Amino acid sequence: MPKEQLGYKDALQATLDTIGPLTSEIVSLDACADRIVSEDLCSKVCSPSIDSSMKDGYAVKSEDIQSASPENKISLSVIDMAAAGIPAQKAVTGGTAIRIQTGAKIPDGATAVLAEEFATRTEDTLTVFNTAHAGRNIMRKGADVGEGERIARKGSRLSPGMIGLIAAAGFSQVPVYCQPSLAILATGDELVLPGNPLPAGKLYASNLEMLKAWCQRYGIATSFSILIDQPDIITKNIDAAIDTHDALITSGGAWSGDRDFVAETLNRLGWKKVFHWIRMGPGKPVGFGMLKGKPVFLLPGGPPSNFTAFIQIALPGLLKLSGDRRPALPAMPVKLSQALTCRHIDWTEFVYGTLHPTDAYTLFKPNKLTSRIKSIASAQGVIAIPEGVKSIPADAVVTAQLLI
Repeated sequence: MPKEQLGYKDALQATLDTIGPLTSEIVSLDACADRIVSEDLCSKVCSPSIDSSMKDGYAVKSEDIQSASPENKISLSVIDMAAAGIPAQKAVTGGTAIRIQTGAKIPDGATAVLAEEFATRTEDTLTVFNTAHAGRNIMRKGADVGEGERIARKGSRLSPGMIGLIAAAGFSQVPVYCQPSLAILATGDELVLPGNPLPAGKLYASNLEMLKAWCQRYGIATSFSILIDQPDIITKNIDAAIDTHDALITSGGAWSGDRDFVAETLNRLGWKKVFHWIRMGPGKPVGFGMLKGKPVFLLPGGPPSNFTAFIQIALPGLLKLSGDRRPALPAMPVKLSQALTCRHIDWTEFVYGTLHPTDAYTLFKPNKLTSRIKSIASAQGVIAIPEGVKSIPADAVVTAQLLI
């Protein structure tokens, strides 16, 4: 094992330390779903902007009805009405009430809203048979968000719910990081694009389609090419791709075979290698470095190695480039259905499996490795046997990265 070979955690940290986010841009709210905020956002207003009613009912002084009950009914005079956007013209005084609708401004003098089911009304006389303590059914000004309150942290991904909060806070446009453009170059004389005839001895470029789909999930625009194993063609395409994109992934040609030309080409082009090969399985031939100030990821061609190298190294790097302050897959605790044993104690080993909810924990069942592509396709989660750990017992609770 080469001495310069990094462990998985060190390699991931080196990747994230090397990559910085792209510049930012201003986009409208209707175009920022799943984008990454490029600066802290603080509310411009209070929402709601007034003390408002949470129910249809009557604005009252709570002390006027503090002894009300079905056996001790209290009468109040209804003197006005308030609706959302139409405030009452009068104030509540002792012995009076104002009819109020949900969202309406609380009239001056009122300390509570009595829900309408706790009173009956005959013309302008309200008969009350329940209490409403001070503050009852009143949404205070700024209850959802206060003016100046931080509502989004730099590096946060904007969910639909967050976009609603940002709108309530007075924003119509949001500063977000630019989304990276990625070139994917798959190398190999044996590769054929799906949809074309498949000659004997060839195979469809399934890795390429999988990588494109993952990038699409995170809003990363991709272009792609299949290159034959000729050094001059690989060199020309890598040089052109790095000039026209924010990042580059190569798929295949990352090992040290006679026709694995990618690393050799990058060395000639003067890339700044951070690592090539790390102590993890599958995916150990993964490489990472910078070319013309842009990140380049070398992924091995075998499907399990390609996939693992992508989600464990390349994807976090691309998310960091996108400005994400948490550049990782979502994760959750799971319980192992069976014991797991690693093949190399000084490596990190990744195990793919399916998730099965139970009353107490979600159960993680490792996939049987009968087919490389089927195993990846059916995987819902992946767990790591960390470097230095020989085995993990059945029923142990561990963290699984989610693939669904």
